[in-house]
Amino acid sequence: MNIARILVGGVWQDTAGDSLIDVVDPATEELVARAPAGCAADVDRAVAAAVAAQPAWAALPVAERVARIAEWAEVVTAHADELAELERREMGKPLDLGRPFIEAAAAGMRTAAERALSYPFERTFPHPHGETRVVRHPLGATAVITPWNFPVAVLLGALGPLLAAGNTVVVKPSERSPLSAVRLCELLRLPDGVINLVLGDVRAGAPLAEHEDVQLVHFTGSVAAGRAVGAGAARRLHRALLELGGKDAVVVDAGVDVQATAEAVAQGAFLNTGQICTSVERIYVHQDVAEEFTDALVAAAGAYTPGEVLGPLVDERQRDIVRRHVADAVGRGAVVRTGGEEPPGKGYYYPPTVLTGVEDSMLVMSEETFGPLAPVAVVPDFATGLRRAARSRYGLAATVYTGDPEHIEAATRLPAGIVTINQSQGGSAEMVWEPAGDSGMGATGAHAAYDAATRPSSVVITRGTSS
Repeated sequence: MNIARILVGGVWQDTAGDSLIDVVDPATEELVARAPAGCAADVDRAVAAAVAAQPAWAALPVAERVARIAEWAEVVTAHADELAELERREMGKPLDLGRPFIEAAAAGMRTAAERALSYPFERTFPHPHGETRVVRHPLGATAVITPWNFPVAVLLGALGPLLAAGNTVVVKPSERSPLSAVRLCELLRLPDGVINLVLGDVRAGAPLAEHEDVQLVHFTGSVAAGRAVGAGAARRLHRALLELGGKDAVVVDAGVDVQATAEAVAQGAFLNTGQICTSVERIYVHQDVAEEFTDALVAAAGAYTPGEVLGPLVDERQRDIVRRHVADAVGRGAVVRTGGEEPPGKGYYYPPTVLTGVEDSMLVMSEETFGPLAPVAVVPDFATGLRRAARSRYGLAATVYTGDPEHIEAATRLPAGIVTINQSQGGSAEMVWEPAGDSGMGATGAHAAYDAATRPSSVVITRGTSS
């Protein structure tokens, strides 16, 4: 199966490049498709189409844009099974995990778009001799570059505010997971050119991020790639929203429900085989409950069996990172409590693995793993756990389990974009966040997503001075 076409102005066209990239099923190691490697000529065509379509899209009433986006979201929901199957084939996510994430993402895109109905695109303030109007205009043509771990959900999450604000978009999915993005674009219910699609690796990503007509790049991916994308946008003095790597910490206080906490931490560490930007990657547990918690965590890990529950890692490169982190830890004195040995047979599987005796200098505690590892460090008190959790160059998210009101208040000061207390995920639809440190830059969520998708200008009107 070759998918050597791109979507430009509503028309599927042949790529201008002559190189293809293999897309391999990580569960079977079988070739499932070949996709374009990308080139600047493809990007130029797609961006030109986005630029051409943007004025008419922005001229539509906000309510009509929102209705068109909601219509597409309904179509995506109806095809959630099909899209989940494509994600399974291209990056290994089990169907029972992929489907609800896709359904939630479609609903989230619709909700985010509906926020445009109440967003203040124009506000008027009086001054002594007239008024000042603050008007927020769409940026124009934008780019969304998505990762391989949640190819549908991340894309839909980025698109809602960008489109509802009146921007057009060029989409470039990860070269590891292009199949679901292609199908999403085949299901489009938007005017031609509002969404355009290019495929490829850095050969498409770099010219897209650096394109003179792309006013904003929304990128989710690795720190190294994010730095390059940000630098490319900066050379044009254009905006970049960057959600990059994480090394998210969990702090477990004394006095918690140990069994429930261990099960929640296991889910945070092993869901999607640990291939989530906000996966649990460091665990600091109070010495008073450390033994009981670790035993419960090891038991909870047993529920994540490789196969239908725990999918494979996306490819051999990713499994090599996991191997290297475990070997470094064990070589420096850490103990494998469960896991650590790959199952036989085909597929890039790695079992849920719990490590104890870890130190913060080990790779497994300092560098993003993106795999099913749960390294546990014992701390003498809550304050020490909180201090060590904060000591990282990453700052995407963090989680704290405690019943102490003073400890809860102290946890709110952790340097992370999202801090959850006594739960692993979730929160209000009004959440706004910005990654800290090497985890990225640019606030998003709720109204902040519209702030990022628009450019304000002020019109100062003075009345009664002309003759």
